[in-house]
Amino acid sequence: MENQLGFVLKLLLLSAFLSLLIKYAGPSLSIPATATNALIIIFLPIVIMAIALLWRFQAQKQN
Repeated sequence: MENQLGFVLKLLLLSAFLSLLIKYAGPSLSIPATATNALIIIFLPIVIMAIALLWRFQAQKQN
């Protein structure tokens, strides 16, 4: 139970930090509003997650 509570607290703190980073540091970034940038922003998390899952699957398959 203690391990799960620690994980949830870490996740909450990380989420709050990212939220503040986006709110206060995000507007200072000068990213042009183009279709290419929108597609990159939309598909980058999906591609990262797919790579991570494939990597984990390969590691599990070898064991």
